[in-house]
Amino acid sequence: MTTVTDHPINSRWAANDPSVLQLYAFPTPNGVKVSIMLEEIGLPYEAHLVTLSDADVKSPEFLALNPNNKIPAIIDPDGPDGQPLSLFESGAILIYLAEKTGKLIGSTPAEKYEAIQWVMFQMAGVGPMFGQLGFFTKFAGAEIEDPRPRERYQNEAKRLLSVLEKQLEGRDWITGTYSIADIATAPWLRALDYYGAKDAVGWGGYPSVNAYLERFLARPAVQGGLKTPAVPA
Repeated sequence: MTTVTDHPINSRWAANDPSVLQLYAFPTPNGVKVSIMLEEIGLPYEAHLVTLSDADVKSPEFLALNPNNKIPAIIDPDGPDGQPLSLFESGAILIYLAEKTGKLIGSTPAEKYEAIQWVMFQMAGVGPMFGQLGFFTKFAGAEIEDPRPRERYQNEAKRLLSVLEKQLEGRDWITGTYSIADIATAPWLRALDYYGAKDAVGWGGYPSVNAYLERFLARPAVQGGLKTPAVPA
């Protein structure tokens, strides 16, 4: 396996300390999942800002790390059996870091798979559907006169919020204890404000979800991860 310093990405985003984990990201909902996780578990890392422009994510250097040209991605110089490991897809990275450190993934096999199933719920449902809702609410899709695409994603976002509302009744966190399920999901709930979509999904009608997001954002590690990597003003 290629070491951090030998990897093509190092020629564009050079590691200051190649002995620690290298994070390549931008502070989108998917990007901050990994920075928040790293802040929570206290694993030393360096964060490199990879913008969403084609010049960055479609550069040969980044494609050598993630052929799918999406952030985030990591290189862990101390991967399995002490060998370097490169990894992309935010959900996979969360699971890897949780298993590597034994943190935020439960203490029994049953708890582990409960956390993983809710990570998959976010990856397959919340992320894609909320992202499409944002596209048809804030970005280019908002110019489309046909209301059906926007309505479809509004309705699906409401359904997913209802699932979370029921799951969070009587619980502080999705699985009962704070885990990678929360780190995967809550940044996407926060994105509804950025998309200007709270009214469209009836945000006030989900009191447990509202309180949950406030708890999540109050965590110091979350606040640190939301600002990493730093974006120049």
